[in-house]
Amino acid sequence: MFFSQETPCLEDLLAALRRRGPDSFGVRTVRLGTGKIEQLERDLQISSEVDEQDGKIYVPQEAFATLEFAGTTLQLRGSHRVCQPLRDSDGNILVYNGEVFGGLEVLPSQNDTEVLLERLGRCDSSFGVCQALSQVRGPWAVIYFQASTRTIWFGRDVFGRRSLLVHWPSVDDPRFLLSSVAPCDNEKLFYDPFAFWKELPCGIHSLQLSNGEVLTCKGEIRTHRWEDPLLNKLMLWDRAHSSPSSFSSSAAVELALTVLKESQNELKRGIVLLLVFLSGAWFLLRFMLKSRPEDVETPVAVLFSGGIDSMILAALTDQCLDPAYTIDLLNVSFDGPSAPDRVSAIAGIDELRRISPSRKWRLVQVDEDIGTNESTIFSLICPSETYMDLNIGTALWSAARGEGAVEDHNKVRISYKSAAKVVLVGAGADEQCGGYLRYRTKFKLGGWEALAAEMRLDMQRLWKRNLGRDDRCIGDHGKEARFPFLDEDVIQTFLDIPLEEVVDLRQDLGIGDKKILRQVARSLGLSQSASLAKRAIQFGSGIAKKSNRRDFGSNRAANKASAGSVKLANLE
Repeated sequence: MFFSQETPCLEDLLAALRRRGPDSFGVRTVRLGTGKIEQLERDLQISSEVDEQDGKIYVPQEAFATLEFAGTTLQLRGSHRVCQPLRDSDGNILVYNGEVFGGLEVLPSQNDTEVLLERLGRCDSSFGVCQALSQVRGPWAVIYFQASTRTIWFGRDVFGRRSLLVHWPSVDDPRFLLSSVAPCDNEKLFYDPFAFWKELPCGIHSLQLSNGEVLTCKGEIRTHRWEDPLLNKLMLWDRAHSSPSSFSSSAAVELALTVLKESQNELKRGIVLLLVFLSGAWFLLRFMLKSRPEDVETPVAVLFSGGIDSMILAALTDQCLDPAYTIDLLNVSFDGPSAPDRVSAIAGIDELRRISPSRKWRLVQVDEDIGTNESTIFSLICPSETYMDLNIGTALWSAARGEGAVEDHNKVRISYKSAAKVVLVGAGADEQCGGYLRYRTKFKLGGWEALAAEMRLDMQRLWKRNLGRDDRCIGDHGKEARFPFLDEDVIQTFLDIPLEEVVDLRQDLGIGDKKILRQVARSLGLSQSASLAKRAIQFGSGIAKKSNRRDFGSNRAANKASAGSVKLANLE
């Protein structure tokens, strides 16, 4: 988080940040004078100024420009506790929210944020910083102060899997603000938070404060290109074959599943690779599962509807996780046992127990009422501002909290709260594999090219419409969202496979949509799940039905008003 000049809302932001990173917390202050670059060491003072008695932040007033960095940490990696923001001996400061899954070598005992700071500290040019950040594989948002050039570097990974909000300087408020979240209590604010904050676009951006001047216009921000050709290719989301080709085989599709585990210790932490051989092409699904240094019973949970995406994630998690661990399946309902997702989740866990009877599966039934915790969720979805965003955000937040009931061997419900710090989410599967019903309309009207164009549009705006919101809602519980379907190599593999092998909307619903995932499900032994139709979380959990009746009078009235796209400010 970075602030220029005074920050009246700093304490509210810090309160929200500390919910995301409960393991450690720190603040560093940089005061910039008007001296030249060679006088920087004399003009630059860095200190942590948190009063431990009352927790308030005291900002120096005599500096020409003040930069305030604050960071909280959810410790999932490394053998020792790390407190952000990190500072090296040259005065460089790093606040990093993310994971390094590849590109930089990180040993099991190392913390990836420390490794990244060391790599960035060796950069002596803009190209070097861009090259270093372009190497990182995995979800991330970063703020980096390069002391030698007085440059603030900030950005998000190529698909925006980690939240970073920005307030661009304006006439009403000339501050330049960056934060993972908006303030928790919007009632204290003198501005409209949905207009004040924006999702920072994906990519690498920089701002140079050569003489400690205050930023006054957005035009002074530079946006840099990725220095990795793969990332530029993924950003365009172009596939080699959109129309049917000779790639297809009339023979039955041969599937082979191989799971490679890096077993450096008894917990078998490390990189997990799923290789599925499909029609002569390797389909790669990779994600990392890293537990805390301490032993935990349940290191990972799956956001679980019982649909095909979450069933695949659950089955893959079973294959890569030590058999001693329990896997929590988090299912939320706003309509008790009647919600469609609750029904499919119960059927889903039965199927998982059939294919992996030795695994301890735990279905966490989260029952919620609409309207609870609405103020908190309003701030978390911000700057997303539609009725649909509120419903989805509420469902995600409630499920990720993991507070509900589980059934014992006698079917008696027992209160339970999941301790898993990593939550696997199926985001990106529908956009890449043709899961939305509207894709059928596009295909009927414009064929394969129109379908490919619509899927490309959805992927390119995923950072703005979905991922920042989802990361904020899940992270609010001190948990980390992982999106295996949005791994860089997985996306590239989807693009390398002809579109008709990924999705074929000439076939019926439940067959041609998500065609490739249905084949993967069958290869995992999930024969029942392989034929399930798409159902969005707001409908499957029952929250849309309940909230439509409350706010519009009925589902019919809500549909007539196009409730999903209605802005929250327009609701009475």
